Amino acid sequence: MEHKAGYVNIIGNPNVGKSTLMNQLVGEKLSIITSKAQTTRHRILGIVNGDDFQIIFSDTPGIIKPAYELQSSMMDFVKSAFDDADLLIYMVEVGETELKDESFFKRITNATIPVLLLINKIDLSTQEEVEAKVEYWKEKVPNAEVLVISALESFNIEPVFNQIVAKLPIAPAYYPKDQLTDKPERFFVNEIIREKILLGYKKEIPYAVEIETEEFFEEENIIRIRSIIMVERETQKGIIIGHKGAPLKRVGTLARKDLEKFFDKKVFLELYVKVNKNWRSNSKQLKRFGYNNK
Repeated sequence: MEHKAGYVNIIGNPNVGKSTLMNQLVGEKLSIITSKAQTTRHRILGIVNGDDFQIIFSDTPGIIKPAYELQSSMMDFVKSAFDDADLLIYMVEVGETELKDESFFKRITNATIPVLLLINKIDLSTQEEVEAKVEYWKEKVPNAEVLVISALESFNIEPVFNQIVAKLPIAPAYYPKDQLTDKPERFFVNEIIREKILLGYKKEIPYAVEIETEEFFEEENIIRIRSIIMVERETQKGIIIGHKGAPLKRVGTLARKDLEKFFDKKVFLELYVKVNKNWRSNSKQLKRFGYNNK
């Protein structure tokens, strides 16, 4: 029996549902999901194994025009997704007509590897509109196979998965068969905490935040975690902590519950807030947080 393996990289505009699709395909919550743009900052791998295949899914940040150094680093992750892809998934919503960056769109239409163009959120549209969009995208990206899905409702996910397996190249497994992702445990601690901040705070606050887990001690019956919430200004620190510390406590409680599900173990989580001025525009700080991976 021949073995197939390959990198399947998912790209698209912000809020198109890439992370939801990734989690559906992998069967685990690896990418954080909120209704806010720019939720995904890193390139996250999720690995799915079968007896005769291995798929390495890659969720990338939503495509934007960078306004500061952090966003430039995020777009570098997207560029890298083109370099090693064996199959490209280009996701769009029913109402979309183009990518936010024309150069990325040209790379898709000129791709020599298989391209699946997935029209997501069809549950929010009519049959006539969906059919019209299928024809639109077939003409716009003639090298792609166009499929319709609802990632949130798990509609048409299995046929998409089967198509991916069919299009994989013949290759040995790249990762051990019991490995789920390429990221360390602390990365997922950081992402789960950041998700709760994205959900719990408004305006600029969530985008000025980065998480750093300083301690991760796993004992027989409990994991003890100490994480720092980095903000750019003292005023943001005050907002994160909130009145009598209640908002920060809420973040900690919600994050701890998700961490206990993720690790399947009791978790003790300590959260602290520190000011790290203008970290989003500081190359050294960005490298420290895993960006600027050129």
